[in-house]
Amino acid sequence: MSTAQEGGLSTSQYGGMSTSQYGGLSTAQYGGLSTAQYGGLSTAQYGGLSTSPGGGMSTSSTDINMSNIPPWPVFLKELESRGYISQAELIRSHLPEFLWPENFFK
Repeated sequence: MSTAQEGGLSTSQYGGMSTSQYGGLSTAQYGGLSTAQYGGLSTAQYGGLSTSPGGGMSTSSTDINMSNIPPWPVFLKELESRGYISQAELIRSHLPEFLWPENFFK
């Protein structure tokens, strides 16, 4: 939830709310909204929606994923408020329902 550089709520480069490459709201390769390999919406190895070791949805205790996006419920809420509906729906399809904003922020 940090707004400091590289924090989940930061708008600076690498920040969770940044639209620049590597940012949480970037659609460029490595960005949080990218479906390309290593992207936040990628299901490929090391992608944010991958369950493989190193992926964002992995439950492995080694080779863990390091993410600059805010917690999933906060990120989904922000995506929807910015009009990124298809990206939010893609994330929802991989998340347990208790992490959906409407269930999490009750």
